[in-house]
Amino acid sequence: MSGRSRAFGVAAGLDPEIATPLASHCEQAGFGSIWSNNTPMASGLETLAAFAAGTETLDLGVAVLALDRNEPEEIAGQIETLGLPRERLWLGVGAGFSKKPLTTMREAVPALRDAFGDIRLVLAAMGPKMCKLAGAEFDGVFFNWMTPEFARQARANVEQGASDAGRETPPVMGYVRAAVGDDAEGRLAKEESFYRDLHDGYRNHFDRLGEPEGTVGVTASSHDEAQTELERYDALDITVVRGLASANLEAMSALADATAPES
Repeated sequence: MSGRSRAFGVAAGLDPEIATPLASHCEQAGFGSIWSNNTPMASGLETLAAFAAGTETLDLGVAVLALDRNEPEEIAGQIETLGLPRERLWLGVGAGFSKKPLTTMREAVPALRDAFGDIRLVLAAMGPKMCKLAGAEFDGVFFNWMTPEFARQARANVEQGASDAGRETPPVMGYVRAAVGDDAEGRLAKEESFYRDLHDGYRNHFDRLGEPEGTVGVTASSHDEAQTELERYDALDITVVRGLASANLEAMSALADATAPES
């Protein structure tokens, strides 16, 4: 993969009447892909289907599907049922609440390859060992809740894993929460506070970061400030701007415009 690109990401379950035109807007704004997360309450793959109705060129990514509650065969069936374009998919997977996340993901690789074939598989990784596994075995690695400095350290582990396996480093991508406007700091703090105590994996991760609550991401008062802050994430091949804005087309489109790649 050559060069860096920028993507836009939303929370799963966004109304299709918003998601479909938002994908078209992001395509026109110059983003290279559009992403959704996945939760027990809302299907990221269904949100990708709404995106797909609005764009014929953007790659479509979901990050991530947790294997403790999603069987590979069921995911593959849903992809087929929704008619998602396999050649444009980035399929992110992770261990979820598994007691032994590294073992879970290492042992899952053969089943994942059997279930998904040529679909690009991306591993959610934060710690050093998971990053090395991603570099050695997967088509991409997905970071979450990282500072620019921590992302550089994590990328080095991905590169080491790839080198040990005798292969090129796969694309490194990740969510960067972003809010622009007068309420930007409050939006980031609210989002971050939920994740900080979600499970041991996140608790340990935020402890390693050692950053004050409400600071891991981008808050900006203007387009120019947002661009400057996003450029600091130079360890990412694909910076996925996770939009923190009201779930309506006007607000999401405005945030996309403020964070779109500059030509």
